[in-house]
Amino acid sequence: MMEVLAPFRRRIDELDDEIVRLLAERFAVVRQVADVKRSECIPSVLPDRIEAVKARAARNAAARGLDPSFARRLYGLIIDEACRLEDDLIDAG
Repeated sequence: MMEVLAPFRRRIDELDDEIVRLLAERFAVVRQVADVKRSECIPSVLPDRIEAVKARAARNAAARGLDPSFARRLYGLIIDEACRLEDDLIDAG
């Protein structure tokens, strides 16, 4: 019975690996942003930008048949971590 799920599980694992790779790439850019924010004295948290990113994620999710509120929550977590990382890097600089 479980064998029938094996190809789906393999594909999900592949997609999960890609999601993590993309998140690592996103956070590499966040590190670059932190450098610019530090040198230009820009605050790490920019509420208008945060809302724009969440709204864009919600629109993209809806266009692909996903729950927009799920996308907002997911991006809330991603953004929270990005802001934490920026704060740490800016403070350390």
